[in-house]
Amino acid sequence: MSLILRIKKKFGLILKFLRKKNRLRIGIYGPPNAGKTTLANRILMDWCGGDVLGSVSEIPHETRRARLREGVTIEVNGKSVTIDIVDTPGLATKIDFHDFLKYGLSEEEAKRRAKEATEGVIEAIKWLDDLDGVILVMDATEDPFTQVNITIVGNIEARNLPLIIVANKIDLPNASPARIKAAFPQHTVVPISALKGLNIDALYRCIAEKFG
Repeated sequence: MSLILRIKKKFGLILKFLRKKNRLRIGIYGPPNAGKTTLANRILMDWCGGDVLGSVSEIPHETRRARLREGVTIEVNGKSVTIDIVDTPGLATKIDFHDFLKYGLSEEEAKRRAKEATEGVIEAIKWLDDLDGVILVMDATEDPFTQVNITIVGNIEARNLPLIIVANKIDLPNASPARIKAAFPQHTVVPISALKGLNIDALYRCIAEKFG
């Protein structure tokens, strides 16, 4: 490792240590359309008076750049934790501009989105080096045992980051949080609906206990 890289790494660890005295930086991760931004917005609405972090859309990769909201304090049962929320772009192993054409976008717009989405995936992975914990959002209506989920869980485990897995969209009739628990039994799984707010208090308790 070069001297410059060693200095940057050491400086990053110092900044991380100093930040932890006041608050933790928590990344919200997951595949496209799992509900990451919906969850980030729900947290801000519940604890910051109605602010939102970003817009949501049925088109995949609506979030193509990481968005940061600092100083969100969550208080549950006498426990308090202050976090910086990082809403990250959706993770994918393959991004094809043809997929965007299905939503009525022009070819030019589709190619631009695909390029930005690819850059967003790279940015999301880089953010892992500057986090104190991760909330991984999975769509409870889909098979959780995917290459994307396995890869990101492996990356988080390699960095020894505290992890909460959110089984989202339990308001839908075909949701099965049990499949997610069975796929990743070594981690805490909290079933919620970020859109409807179902079981959201259980997630807040888990955040306070896991990251507090």
